[in-house]
Amino acid sequence: MTTTYHFQTVKHIVHGAGSLALLPEKLALLDVPIKRIALITQPAMEALGVIAQVIAALAAKDIEVLIVRNVEPEPTIGNVETVFREQVAPFAPQAILSIGGGSVLDAAKLFAVRLTNDQPLREWLGIDLIKHPGVPLILVPSTAGTGSEVTPNAIVTLPDEELKVGIVSRHLLPQLVILDASLTLKLPQPITAATGMDAFVHALESYISTKANPISDMFAMESMRLIGANIVEAYQHGDSIKAREAMMLGSMYGGLALTAAGTAAVHALAYPLGGMFNITHGVANAMLLPHVMAFNLDAIVPRLANVARALALSTAADSDADAAQKLIEQIAAWTAAVDIPQDLRAFGVGEQHLDALAVAASKVKRLLGNNPKVLSLDDMKAIYRRLLP
Repeated sequence: MTTTYHFQTVKHIVHGAGSLALLPEKLALLDVPIKRIALITQPAMEALGVIAQVIAALAAKDIEVLIVRNVEPEPTIGNVETVFREQVAPFAPQAILSIGGGSVLDAAKLFAVRLTNDQPLREWLGIDLIKHPGVPLILVPSTAGTGSEVTPNAIVTLPDEELKVGIVSRHLLPQLVILDASLTLKLPQPITAATGMDAFVHALESYISTKANPISDMFAMESMRLIGANIVEAYQHGDSIKAREAMMLGSMYGGLALTAAGTAAVHALAYPLGGMFNITHGVANAMLLPHVMAFNLDAIVPRLANVARALALSTAADSDADAAQKLIEQIAAWTAAVDIPQDLRAFGVGEQHLDALAVAASKVKRLLGNNPKVLSLDDMKAIYRRLLP
């Protein structure tokens, strides 16, 4: 655990079912008056009527809104640049608002800083390479998974390298976040499963990260407690606002944990699966999680035992090793209960691809450096091979 650490997060968080209705009045919390907003969203939010309601509420305050579409799922760096150039920049918004899943939230972050910085996105790949703050940014997640609304990270895909990479900067943190779990009530089961397990991965990896600290531990543990107790309920009974609110908070806490400590090898190995085979990020993370934890086990037994006991997965009679093993088994049980695939062959991955996957994962040094054990190329191939039963 690190002994010196720095933590920074968003300025304002509004939470509660139905809280999106408070958006017009909450704009007063921003640093400058706003009369022109670019709204980055997804077709599903428009189909549900959410966007029309937001536009009408903002129009009542004489705020002009441009709906920005065409951000791809798991967006490429070229897609983000094109949408910015063709839609966002000509409108010259005074603020960026995004309502949707992690992909559009990440794109919105980049649009906000692209309006005030001239560098192309490729020059920002890495940590703290964005020079100037962006325009005010408001994020409203419609899934309970990425935690993007409270992280300084934006993930983009590099098609030429078949890899997903992160842009990390304090300037990507929004000024206002609204957590309205009612937006997640109609989420399809596969999205509930993938995003929910993604959030759990954020929390657990932050908890075992070499950069873990008291702040990240606090958020990570509460995130895992909430998600562990509610993910199956949210999956099986999607209309349960109680489960949905717990998942929304768990996702946010996971985002705060990874902001403070960072994710590790699960994410590093997941990025090539997304870049090369278009496997959804949350699904890739969920598939890899038990196998990476098993690889790390001898280095993290006490930490995994802590989680197992906090989630009431073990008894007082269990040793640390027994408790840690029960957690790994429970993770596998959760992925099965929410129908996460466990065979990479279903996505077109074969033994012949393992060398390329391992080499690509080895390039994600920012995250591999957080892992409690060093992974060789052979170690990475062995983990991928566990998903070729």
